[in-house]
Amino acid sequence: MRIEEVRRLIRLVEESNIGELEIWQWWGRVRIRKGASGQGEVVAAATEARPPSVSPTPADATVSAPPEPDVEVGLVPIQSPMVGTFYRAPAPDAEAYVQVGHAVEPGQTVCIIEAMKLMNEIQSEVRGRITKILAENAQPVEFGQTLFLVKEE
Repeated sequence: MRIEEVRRLIRLVEESNIGELEIWQWWGRVRIRKGASGQGEVVAAATEARPPSVSPTPADATVSAPPEPDVEVGLVPIQSPMVGTFYRAPAPDAEAYVQVGHAVEPGQTVCIIEAMKLMNEIQSEVRGRITKILAENAQPVEFGQTLFLVKEE
């Protein structure tokens, strides 16, 4: 998305009765929300591969990446390799693949991400213990989103 398009979307929000507009593209998303002054501002632009031309100038808007959890020293993130729906278990009535405190080995399945009706098993690439589960079951996840934090052993 080019800066001209972002400016056009900001004007659209300013001139309309809507309070917020969110656009999802292959590179991420842009959310434009009316501020207290009634002017549109970009409040989040989440991308992994955002072209440099997307960043609006300070006079037009403010851009901030979505908050990533603070990764403590010694914790390794397991991230989503794709966009899809996160599932902690292979079936609704089955036990979760992992819980906080469980040990994981490289190659061990930790969750499933459903993308386009395909169930993709996500495997750990590290040996350690799950210290935090950051994604909610049956909720959408983005490419590169941290799903688990693992303390390496």
